[in-house]
Amino acid sequence: MNIILLGPPGAGKGTQARHLVETRNMVQLSTGDMLRAAKDSGSEMGKIVADVMARGALVTDEIVIGLIREQLNTVKAEGFIFDGFPRTLAQADALTELLATEGESLDAVIEMEVDDEALVARITARSTCGGCGEVYNDNTKPEPADGKCSNCGAEGKFQRRADDNEESLKTRLMEYYKKTSPLIGYYYAKEMLNKLDGLGDIETVQGDIAKILDA
Repeated sequence: MNIILLGPPGAGKGTQARHLVETRNMVQLSTGDMLRAAKDSGSEMGKIVADVMARGALVTDEIVIGLIREQLNTVKAEGFIFDGFPRTLAQADALTELLATEGESLDAVIEMEVDDEALVARITARSTCGGCGEVYNDNTKPEPADGKCSNCGAEGKFQRRADDNEESLKTRLMEYYKKTSPLIGYYYAKEMLNKLDGLGDIETVQGDIAKILDA
């Protein structure tokens, strides 16, 4: 089963993707993670990525599609979670064609809807473990008092993103909505779009996603 997770920064896509990886043997394909891994891999595609990034140039759709193709060809999984891709209608068309070429298809698109003001409040209180990426929140899940991550046990690695502030978040949200709105209509027209409340508690959102995937 191959799915796309849509949602603005901080909607919880990463948290839900990790749960699907653990419970359903799926693989998360995050464009940022793939680019960083490729740059350090030494592969032919990795050399191309490293050169582009060294020049400060934009990574083309062709490069990202090439990285996804590599993953589809080499990684064994029960399905793939596309996170951060596609971002445009051209990328959506390219992904459909790529999956068809590889004998795969897209099974569901899940949009994690949020209230912007509540999202800003959530993100400005957020910190993460630099060791494993576990997410904490000053209000709902404070960092452990002993300074050790409750997931991996790393000590003193809690960190906050420099752009997790109200002004930066509003700019990132506007950019997300500008780019993603056409995708929502695109997948709605294909009768593939599923919406859920991205600001529910983690377990509730997990259950909502499970209902969609098991329908």
